[in-house]
Amino acid sequence: MRWTLRPSTPDDASWIAELRAVVLRPDLERLGRYDETRVRQRFLDAFDPALTRIIVVDGADAGSIAVRPSSDGTWLEHFYLAAHLQGAGIGTEVLHATLAEHHPLPWRLNVLQGSPARRLYDRHGFALETEDEVDVFLVRHA
Repeated sequence: MRWTLRPSTPDDASWIAELRAVVLRPDLERLGRYDETRVRQRFLDAFDPALTRIIVVDGADAGSIAVRPSSDGTWLEHFYLAAHLQGAGIGTEVLHATLAEHHPLPWRLNVLQGSPARRLYDRHGFALETEDEVDVFLVRHA
């Protein structure tokens, strides 16, 4: 499978919100936090097309990744990949390419408690910074 990244546009918001709802549902249900409307609206409220890129796999839109600069580092956000493509190495490649770009350190992100995605971040040098009953906040220094 070949993948590329393309810039996001405002027209991408609704399908990314839907993708988010699908891929986060198992973890949110396990945590007792799934709300069919809220899971989509939280993305729509935070979506910034200028910070977001679309993951295109074999010519089809398949995911998203956002990089947001902040005073405390660079935040990796809205990293979603269609479920049927997870486990094929695409997420690893996209994350590696994104981290290789020149952004101010440290890198930061949050992942849901118990999410299998945490293994991907652990492999890329992210370490626990803090956590609560729902979220795990990770940081990656130099």
